[in-house]
Amino acid sequence: MIRPALAALALSLLAAGAAAQDAASLVPPAPAAAPSSFGHYRPARLYSEQAKSSFYLTLRDGVKLAVTVARPAMGGKPVEGRFPVIWHHTLSATQQLADGTGPRAGGFAAIPSLTDHGYVVVQVARRGNGQSFGTMRGYHDRNEAHDAYEVMDWLAAQPWSSGSIGMYGCSNTGDAALHAMTVNSPHLKAVFAGCFSWNKYDAMRRGGIFAQWGTGPTRTIEQDMAIPPVDTDPDRQELRKAAGQHQAMVPLFELWKSLPYRDSFAPSVQSRFWAEGSGSSYLPQILRGKVPLYIVGGWRDELRDQGLIARMNIPGTRILIGDWLHCQNDGFALVEEAHRFFDRHLKGIDTGIDRDPPIHYFVTRAGEWRSASQWPLPQAQQVPFTLTGKGISEGAATGPALHRAFAVDYTVTCPEGGSGATVQPCHLPGKGLSLAGKVLRAPVEVTGHGLADVWIAADTPDANLFVYLEDVAPDGTVRVVTEGRLKAALRKLHPAPWALPGLPWHRAWAEDAEWLRPGEPVRLQFDLMPTSYVFAKGHRIQFTFTGSDHRERARDAQAQPSQIVLISDKARPSSISLPVVPAR
Repeated sequence: MIRPALAALALSLLAAGAAAQDAASLVPPAPAAAPSSFGHYRPARLYSEQAKSSFYLTLRDGVKLAVTVARPAMGGKPVEGRFPVIWHHTLSATQQLADGTGPRAGGFAAIPSLTDHGYVVVQVARRGNGQSFGTMRGYHDRNEAHDAYEVMDWLAAQPWSSGSIGMYGCSNTGDAALHAMTVNSPHLKAVFAGCFSWNKYDAMRRGGIFAQWGTGPTRTIEQDMAIPPVDTDPDRQELRKAAGQHQAMVPLFELWKSLPYRDSFAPSVQSRFWAEGSGSSYLPQILRGKVPLYIVGGWRDELRDQGLIARMNIPGTRILIGDWLHCQNDGFALVEEAHRFFDRHLKGIDTGIDRDPPIHYFVTRAGEWRSASQWPLPQAQQVPFTLTGKGISEGAATGPALHRAFAVDYTVTCPEGGSGATVQPCHLPGKGLSLAGKVLRAPVEVTGHGLADVWIAADTPDANLFVYLEDVAPDGTVRVVTEGRLKAALRKLHPAPWALPGLPWHRAWAEDAEWLRPGEPVRLQFDLMPTSYVFAKGHRIQFTFTGSDHRERARDAQAQPSQIVLISDKARPSSISLPVVPAR
């Protein structure tokens, strides 16, 4: 049916995009053989109306998925003809705020406005979610991937479809898009995805620690019944049946809590689910499909390393990283960039994207976008900052030995908000141990991944160590820039099964656990999540070490020491190296 308000909505979305575009127009074009259109793609609108309809699509096993189709329209009627299709494998067919990214969805929520430019845009609620029937089994299991194949076959066969299919999503729907790349649909031609996990264990049990800020959708029947039904279910009878089936799911919190190791088996879903639910497990299939991928990330998103690792493993992938939280794109015209990407791969239009470097990133506190062809940046130099009894010393310089205990406070909260309100930890004065360097005589740019190599001791069989890289302003204000963490018992290193940007990797199988002995020092080597940040002249670089974090969801009793001892001496030197970019 036609919804007149949609024309006004599309206009408002485009106006908002234009405002964001004005901000993005300050971005200098990347060097190219021809002018770059990064941040400057503004083709004329072809249509001003949108026709929407929603209904159920029955799959191979009888499960019915809710589908909303938005088509270009004129004069109150859908435009005849075949158009490329962009679809979203999401949590409801009506884009609810509770679909995983909430108000942070930013430009992703406005992608349906691309009907104005000759696309059909489709929302499909994944099985066990929203208006769809079925029961969710874990998160991004193979049922969902095979559903995606079947949906794409159906989309390609519709009379309004050209057969060229694109996909988009962010957060849980970004993961869904990545998994759709693993089933090799002949119709899938491009994927635009943000803030997803490459490997679920490394993302959700980072460092072996359950300190993830979100654990997926868990909704009551009443919450499901509050969402709009599809057009073919005006009395909500089908919606009620679907909501009842959803309740048989295994809550993700319980599932993830039951999987402490990378090779843990979950009886609740009869699977080693970290492997089943990870896009990394299907890299050969992804490579076989050769589907162009464009990744969006944020320097303040908890999954920021995952996108960079995915790009390294999937040739030809593009990535955009701003100074954003999860699925945000403040000040950047994201819909226009998605449009440029889809026009190139679904319509064959030369949008200039092929001439742009594959990496665009924002340098925080420098206030500028830059481009690169490689990651890590070739010009970045890993500079060690040695831990000493007087703070941190740049380079390999030595200082007084460090042998300092700090108490672990398990009651820490974040003044900036509770779990889910921030993906960064908080600096809490007096909580943990802070070591600062000298006042900087010139700005220092850090772009890339920090590497921690530290010695600790504890009085329990295990300990969780968190390290925060912080910026200390002249007035004493502290800002957390990035972080790393590791469960001490899972410190054993192994070669990674996929490409990494020079990072240590922990297999973290159950057999790899090496328990601590009271008071005996152990060496922990792990990475800090990537950043691009300029420490201003007059500021100081600081590392804060803690044994707890406000995001921890289910603490391990064996990893709760009353205190942790941080050690750095001639026999056991501790340092954290940072990727410092020389001044230009």
